[in-house]
Amino acid sequence: MAGAARVDHGVTSGTFSLDGQTFDVDNNVWVVGDDDECVVIDAPHDVDGILAVVGDRRVKAIVCTHAHDDHVRVAPELRERVNDGQGAPIMLHPDDRPLWELTHGGPDAADGYLWDLDLADGVRIEVGGTTLEVLHTPGHAPGAVCLHAPDLGCVFTGDTLFEGGPGATGRSYSDADLIVASIRERLFALPDETVVHTGHGADTTIGAERARATGPSN
Repeated sequence: MAGAARVDHGVTSGTFSLDGQTFDVDNNVWVVGDDDECVVIDAPHDVDGILAVVGDRRVKAIVCTHAHDDHVRVAPELRERVNDGQGAPIMLHPDDRPLWELTHGGPDAADGYLWDLDLADGVRIEVGGTTLEVLHTPGHAPGAVCLHAPDLGCVFTGDTLFEGGPGATGRSYSDADLIVASIRERLFALPDETVVHTGHGADTTIGAERARATGPSN
């Protein structure tokens, strides 16, 4: 019998490249599920490192919060290696296709590879007796999404919201006004106690970030 759904965590290290610049980064690896099955949130840098968090569980999907290369670079390889080589679908919001193609090409490229299933706002992903609800939160990237797990009291924000504020918007395909609107309208609507599991760095809470954004009340 499977155990209760839980969140498992690891960290992988590598690089992020965009607009002709490359940076060293550490990415969080989040795996949600029970003892038998799970979903992997993002595919950063190191397949073996991700598989160490997965263990021997069946992977139902590889869910990408957005298509910057440090979040999707090893998604195709991970897809081929999970489930004893039988694979699992890669899921991505289609608005991030331009960013995905910077890393993996498109169907017209000789070795191009697109993801398998489209994410959309309101899609519900069932795994291990719990549910992840997709929140489309553009700004850091056009197709950026967050994944709300109400039963687990948490939200996976990718690079949309961090401890300290919004994700970066100084590069191609990003929009500072849009990310602020996404956070205020979609994420700040969640309960204060919701734990924010980010794409990089430490956890925070919705309440802490709402307070930081709005300042002290009069």
